[in-house]
Amino acid sequence: MPYRMHSEYLRNLFLDNDLTEGRYRVEGRPIALTDIHVPMFVVSTVKDHVAPWRSVYKINLLADTEVTFVLTSGGHNAGIVSEPGHPHRSYQMAMRKEGDMYIDPDTWQAQTPIHEGSWWPPWVGWLARYSSEQIPPPPLGAPKNGYPPLGDAPGTYVLQA
Repeated sequence: MPYRMHSEYLRNLFLDNDLTEGRYRVEGRPIALTDIHVPMFVVSTVKDHVAPWRSVYKINLLADTEVTFVLTSGGHNAGIVSEPGHPHRSYQMAMRKEGDMYIDPDTWQAQTPIHEGSWWPPWVGWLARYSSEQIPPPPLGAPKNGYPPLGDAPGTYVLQA
């Protein structure tokens, strides 16, 4: 993540909580989570020290759309980077349809089944269900064949402050 993006993310969305307070702006206009009218797939981890899962679960109070909430074992990094085949991983997943009644986080956790393994395969299934047909990326190479490379990896953006 480029420095500026990371800095703005931390300040605006984490420290100042601008999105949930209606102060986050896109193209100069404030937006709200209720402006989002597409299904959401939200992942949190049981031992997250940065974003405790019960605070992430509040998306169910703030969004007026379908929310698939996943609570995965592990912490801030290990729970997300929980690739298939990794031992000792589990997750809970349930969907709140638009218009469903709110369920508090502790009740949700108590009544949602635990699945062994990675949450990635169900995510792939969710993406397939809500995505259109895959299209191939534009070709890289000479300008006559597509888009020329902008530069060598990792890219010049990593040098920006």
